[in-house]
Amino acid sequence: METGIAAGPPRPRPHRYRPAAALGVLAGLVVGTALLVRLPAGSPWSRGMQGFALLAIMFVLYGCGAWLVGSLKRSWATALTLGGAAALQVAALTAPARYSDDLYRYVWDGRVQAHGIDPYRYVPVASRLAGLRTPDLFPATAGNGHCVTSGPDITAGCTLLNRPLVHTIYPPVAQAYFWAVHWSGTRGVQVCAAVAAVLVTAVLIRGLPRLGADPRQAVLWAWCPLVAIEAGNNGHVDVVAMLLTAAALVVLGTGRSVTASRAAAGGALLGLAIATKMTPALLLPSAVRRRPLPLLASLSGVVLAVYVPHLVAVGGGASGFLSGYLNEEGYDSGRRFAVLDLVMPQAWAVPAALVVLVATAVLLWWFADAARPWRGAVVMTGVTLLVAAPAYEWYAELLVLLVAFSGRAAVPWLAVALAGYAGQLGVGPGGSYGVAALFVGGAWLVRRRMAAGAGRAPVMAGLADGSLPARAEQAGTGPVSAGQANAELVSTAPVSTAPVDVILPCLDEAQALPFVLGRMPA
Repeated sequence: METGIAAGPPRPRPHRYRPAAALGVLAGLVVGTALLVRLPAGSPWSRGMQGFALLAIMFVLYGCGAWLVGSLKRSWATALTLGGAAALQVAALTAPARYSDDLYRYVWDGRVQAHGIDPYRYVPVASRLAGLRTPDLFPATAGNGHCVTSGPDITAGCTLLNRPLVHTIYPPVAQAYFWAVHWSGTRGVQVCAAVAAVLVTAVLIRGLPRLGADPRQAVLWAWCPLVAIEAGNNGHVDVVAMLLTAAALVVLGTGRSVTASRAAAGGALLGLAIATKMTPALLLPSAVRRRPLPLLASLSGVVLAVYVPHLVAVGGGASGFLSGYLNEEGYDSGRRFAVLDLVMPQAWAVPAALVVLVATAVLLWWFADAARPWRGAVVMTGVTLLVAAPAYEWYAELLVLLVAFSGRAAVPWLAVALAGYAGQLGVGPGGSYGVAALFVGGAWLVRRRMAAGAGRAPVMAGLADGSLPARAEQAGTGPVSAGQANAELVSTAPVSTAPVDVILPCLDEAQALPFVLGRMPA
């Protein structure tokens, strides 16, 4: 039936401009990253609140870019995500390490192993290792390094390695990585870390659809300023652990059920990740809910297997500097728990931290979505960072990875990742982590109130925060397709039979009026 409505010219669709806008944001992130890593040490923007504000601006820009990429077609989003990941890592590579000197220790540990010496046996300035010193790691003068005097089994000298009088802290898989890359020097370590970060992006793009998730979520990892700075610039080994963790989550989360062999494979990958950096152990409360026996057996076997050669060589010395590190950072006395110290006496901080972390782990083990362990893991990791308040931002790489797996519902946790820079920049970590905790809690309350205020059915509230319908969640049978989710929505939510008209803009009201009047009820 002809309505007589004259159609106006087509209006430009706003999303037509989003690819260009996303490219513009990416360009800003690339330039910003290059500037951040090249700031002079004496610049007021490299320390204090000004430096923190600069990083906060980068995170806001990153959030805008992630939103824009999430609204694009998948082909566009995939190209921009991968291309952006590579571009940001290249920008980070344009300068020496900015916020850390850990990569000097990586090269040294690899060199020691290449000469057939266990890396846990001697401290870097030990006399037995004096013949391995070279000017790139042991300059003639202190400069930005550390100098030691002679002592029992110690040869005097200056070095760029931090903590030259203590044993290495890095686990065995990290040591194997150091052995593999040490020949390339500190620059090569940066490049290898940058490549690993891009590989994590590729794993996310390929793996997220297998988990029933949107591959566009990969941008939350790929474009994150923290990932660019800590991988491509600081060259941290954490990114290798993230690559193994991402692979483990894809294996454990794929399929409507987890077979024993799949659980064992996922456990082996997770064990390798933990033996690279301890932080992926935070996945365990959520990951062990399905097939715990094969997963834990495989994980334990892998960890034991990589430690055995070092235990045979040096015995208990294979634990390295771990206990000394915890003491040095103040975790034994309670002074490092900066957020807890804001609300209670320092003497209570250690038991309070244990109570919070154990309670969180137990609750997640009992209630977390077994088919999607990353959802519980993002909470466990975020709470741990808020409680521990580390002064080293690279520990938050795991949190960023889990946010990418979890999607938009977990995005507020990125405030915790930003808060980690406070310690490096000389800003009080208690305040920054405290504000991050308030932000995360406030975002959660807002989502709850919006869902309740809109009067939506529970299934609709679940879809709004990025989760799946209630029946699929409770079944714990694994990822479901979008079609299945829609079918669940249709079957559980009543549908109104009231007629609905679509009102279109028109230019000729006189011709449109008879049609509109004819559609009105008698």
